[in-house]
Amino acid sequence: MEESIMLITVDEIMTLFGISRSSAYRIISDLNQSLKEKGYRTVQGKTSRKFFYENYYIHNTEVSHHVSV
Repeated sequence: MEESIMLITVDEIMTLFGISRSSAYRIISDLNQSLKEKGYRTVQGKTSRKFFYENYYIHNTEVSHHVSV
């Protein structure tokens, strides 16, 4: 699977929520910390798209209207 599909970026989170870059990075950091506690490896500045959607109760169909994925 392509990395851009598996991972969500700070820019996408900024667009989805209409928040600042620092707030989006804070969300990524919090999610990555949760993933690390579960034994997963993470990429700094990006997080699992699936984990992000699950934690913020977002469905893929909702996102496609706001952000090109």
